[in-house]
Order: sequence, then structure tokens, then C-alpha cells
Amino acid sequence: MTIQLDILSDPICPWCYFGKIQLDVALTTAPDHPFMIEWRPFQLNPDMPNEGLNRQDYLETKFGGSIAAQHAYAPIYQFARDHGIPINLDAIERTPNTLDAHRLIYWAGIEGRQPEIVDALFQAYFVHGRDIGLHEVLADIADSNGLDAAVILQLLKTNVDVDAIQEHQDIDHQMGIQSVPTFIFDRQHAVSGAQSVDKWLHVIRRFNEQG
Repeated sequence: MTIQLDILSDPICPWCYFGKIQLDVALTTAPDHPFMIEWRPFQLNPDMPNEGLNRQDYLETKFGGSIAAQHAYAPIYQFARDHGIPINLDAIERTPNTLDAHRLIYWAGIEGRQPEIVDALFQAYFVHGRDIGLHEVLADIADSNGLDAAVILQLLKTNVDVDAIQEHQDIDHQMGIQSVPTFIFDRQHAVSGAQSVDKWLHVIRRFNEQG
């Protein structure tokens, strides 16, 4: 039995980053899992300027001041410490528009390289503080993970597949999805939030027993 697992995610979402790490541990622990995985776009900030925004300014505007922003991010730091996950939010200078990052993930899917590209985007942003809204950064990530950087750069200069990304997002909004990560099983049942390794192992066992 094969189960389609669609993962709605944004590469600047820390809980999406944590969720993938925990899912990957579960998939490694249970290599007989039934999932066929596809990463689907969901922009948390679809109205973000193309050049992005200064991260501190963005956070203070979003949360209503620097103190409120610190409180909002406290659980993220705590989760990373508790689970030994590398994260360096202080290195992030700009909050990017992620449309082009989603296009890169989409193209990686065509080449069968989505997991690697998604990992690399999370690492670039959350660990190294790179601006993943920049074309040269996306091309470098592509080049380091089996894609042709020159082709990616040429595509990024166009509007190729912008409509496809928007269509995915429109469908998901129509389904009532408002947050990420969201995991959709067989295009029927949705679960939101970063799930624990134990939860994933339980789900895998249940699916395998049904099969």
C-alpha cells in the first residue's frame, strides 16, 4: 500500500523545519513506511515585498514590538535546545519573499530532488542566515543538490510556474488550511503542526497494519 503524503510548508517557517527533522527521523527508523511524499507551497507572507524586509522590523511589526517578538520566539528556541536542532536566528538579517524558493522546490520535484532541496533551504535560512529570496543563493543551493544552477538562474528570471504555485495555494486556502506545516494523507485527511517522532511511528504502524 502506498499513501500519498502532501506536506504544505514554507522554508522560513521554523515549525516546518522542526517538523521535517522529526519526520525524517521516523522515516529512517521505519524504512518500510508507505509514504510517497510531495512538498507543496504555502507562503506565510504572500504580500511580502519581492526584496523582503529587514527581519527585526518585520518581527516587531508582526508581533507588536521587540519584547513581544522575543516572547513569540521563545518556544522555538526552547524546542531547538530540547531536541538538539541547530538554529541561529540571530544570523538572519532579512525575512525573504519565498515565492522563488517555492518555485525551486517545485522544479526539484520534477527532478526527484525535493527532500534535498527542502533540507538545504531550511539549513541555509535557519542555520546560516542566508537570504533565500536571492536568485544567486537559490542557484547555489540548486547546484549543491544535483540541479543545474545555470538553468535555475534562467528560470528564476522569468515567471515560469508562478501561476502553478499560486494555484496550489488557492486550492489549499479553499480547503481551509491556514497554517503550516500541514500534512495531508491521501488528499483526504489533514494534520497540522510539527508532529513528534513517536506520533509518526504510530501513524506508520497503523497504515502498515491496514495494508
